[in-house]
Amino acid sequence: MTKQQILASMIDIGIVPVVRTTSAESAIRAIEAIHAGGIRAAEITMTVPGAIKALEQVAARFGDKIVLGAGTVLDPETARICMLSGAEFFVTPSLKVATIEMARRYSKVICPGALTPTEVLTAWEAGADIVKVFPCGNMGGPKYIKALKGPFPQIEMVPTGGVNLDTAGDFLKAGACAVAVGGELVDAKLIKENKYDEIEARAKQYLAVIAKARAELKG
Repeated sequence: MTKQQILASMIDIGIVPVVRTTSAESAIRAIEAIHAGGIRAAEITMTVPGAIKALEQVAARFGDKIVLGAGTVLDPETARICMLSGAEFFVTPSLKVATIEMARRYSKVICPGALTPTEVLTAWEAGADIVKVFPCGNMGGPKYIKALKGPFPQIEMVPTGGVNLDTAGDFLKAGACAVAVGGELVDAKLIKENKYDEIEARAKQYLAVIAKARAELKG
């Protein structure tokens, strides 16, 4: 898929599951559950032991059936390795312009992390496709996204932190183009107990919440 198609798919899906697990195997199994639940996107964080191997295996298995990303990408070198392993989009926890430049060089989607209005605008001007607002929950959640969208209506934002089944719809109504969900979906306790079917069920619940919020926005 082209960069534009990847970006359009991410926004259309409306949710990016953040897969942060304790092994490559559990990350792959979590993505299988997410996919079975109907979510066609996933982000494997670089904090997962064997994350590169997980990216390669998911890319080989799912191909274009899933929009695959790499998360917690701290530098351009890591972004390039992930790119070669099959990642189509890149998410950073903080603003590093060199990583944005690397993604742009190869026409890949980049979602740098930012928090303050200055960081959000700096990320956008440097070429971010979507700005990840993190940690959003600590700053007031949907109200903070709404506040940022006031002066920056042109900037696409995805909140991370504080997103759950109760708040996901509110974030979209506040102006987020999509939401990113970590432990509230890919629950460490469920993985430890081998309850991947419950992760699948949660994926379906999130999609229902997103569809409801978007229907109300069109209303």
